Amino acid sequence: MKVFVFDLDKCNGCHNCQIACKDEHVGNDWSPYAAPQPDTGQFWCKVDEEVCGRVPHVRVNYLPKLCNHCDDAPCMEAFPEAVYRRDDGLVVIDPEKARDKQGLVDACPYGAIFWNKELGLAQKCTGCAHLLDDGWAEPRCVDSCCTGALRFGEEEDFADEIAAAEVLHPEFGTSPRVYYLHKPKRFIAATVVDLEADEVVEGACAKLTAVDGEEVVASTASDEFGDVWFEGLEPGKYRMWIEKEGYLSRYEDFDLSERDGAQPEMRFCKIPVVG
Repeated sequence: MKVFVFDLDKCNGCHNCQIACKDEHVGNDWSPYAAPQPDTGQFWCKVDEEVCGRVPHVRVNYLPKLCNHCDDAPCMEAFPEAVYRRDDGLVVIDPEKARDKQGLVDACPYGAIFWNKELGLAQKCTGCAHLLDDGWAEPRCVDSCCTGALRFGEEEDFADEIAAAEVLHPEFGTSPRVYYLHKPKRFIAATVVDLEADEVVEGACAKLTAVDGEEVVASTASDEFGDVWFEGLEPGKYRMWIEKEGYLSRYEDFDLSERDGAQPEMRFCKIPVVG
């Protein structure tokens, strides 16, 4: 059974996979696998881009998406007469039997099925089944990936990586056959600045705790640019403490429940000299 494995650490956002998919399917009739994809409105393979944080602490994440070719595919359950699973695990919408079945679009919780208004037909990624049956080793999107971020092959060959991988929306319970390695987690970042000298502070100790706790989750020090980074964090509420000899300690709270935390500046005051 075939699977897709995407290593997001290797994806540079070049969109080659997205372009290759368009090149393969727009205007090309690959019946009985798929009717032509329209020029606009459909992305059987799409690279989502997410800009996280605040300037100057910014990360850009890329997430390629396509049909998950689920083992428990809701589209198959809703329209078994129009959708079938091949022996290699790829889920395919029959371009003839799916005509006038617009409900297929709503059946997919991932939004991976599209409606071709001109043809009156539901469409999606086929895993380039027509190429595989013609002797190709992999779909066009995988073949076009210049960094090796997208791979395709037998499930058993990826067993170790799949054990460490994630799927999109596991709460849907569809058992996807598209796996993601190194999905980005939350981060906290800030620049520590001396309030009086108006310059960055290097070597300040930064500690991270839960907002309502004292246990140190992680620690680091500000670099030569005064920057502090905590990466690979789970969603939650954190408190970042900044300390350095000769300065008053201070803290900042960050809520990572919905997004990453970035503070352009954390201004640091020196301890007043008495006498």
